[in-house]
Amino acid sequence: MIIPYGKYSPHIHPTAYIAENATITGNVHIAEYVSLWYQTVIRGDVSPVYIGQSANIQDGSVLHQSPGLPVIIEEEATIGHQAMIHSATVRKGALVGMGATMLDDSELGTSAMLGAGSLLTGGKKIPPYTLALGRPARPVRELTKEELADMKRICNDYVQKGQAYKKQQHASIDLNDQLPGAKNQSLE
Repeated sequence: MIIPYGKYSPHIHPTAYIAENATITGNVHIAEYVSLWYQTVIRGDVSPVYIGQSANIQDGSVLHQSPGLPVIIEEEATIGHQAMIHSATVRKGALVGMGATMLDDSELGTSAMLGAGSLLTGGKKIPPYTLALGRPARPVRELTKEELADMKRICNDYVQKGQAYKKQQHASIDLNDQLPGAKNQSLE
């Protein structure tokens, strides 16, 4: 669902994939080849939200902000399932793990990783190429070449999946015509 708010309407590049039940409202800017997955909520009703080229925002994530503090997701960033990003910055190629939270004015550096379930408190900055874990999150070590390569693979996979879903998005499938014996079968 794409909804204007006040004088702002979301600006979405035509190559972006937006899942049918994602919600985007207000001052939101979405670049080329971004993918926004199921039940994602992006509210640009307080400050702007910027999502850079080829970034992916996975299922159930929420992006929101405080006055004067935008959300910035740079290009090729990955926001894992059910992450919460509030007035924070995720730099190029960084990965926010599943269920992680970033609070106001926090920053995840270029190609850094915030581990699943971690909490990056307000104002905290994680250096580039660093793994941060915990509640509150703290830098624990530099990422390995293999981890950095896997982060890039994840991003590329989501660009490809997003484009594949986009091609099929408007096609309707009648399951009764596709599955033998589907008619008159109970789902109980």
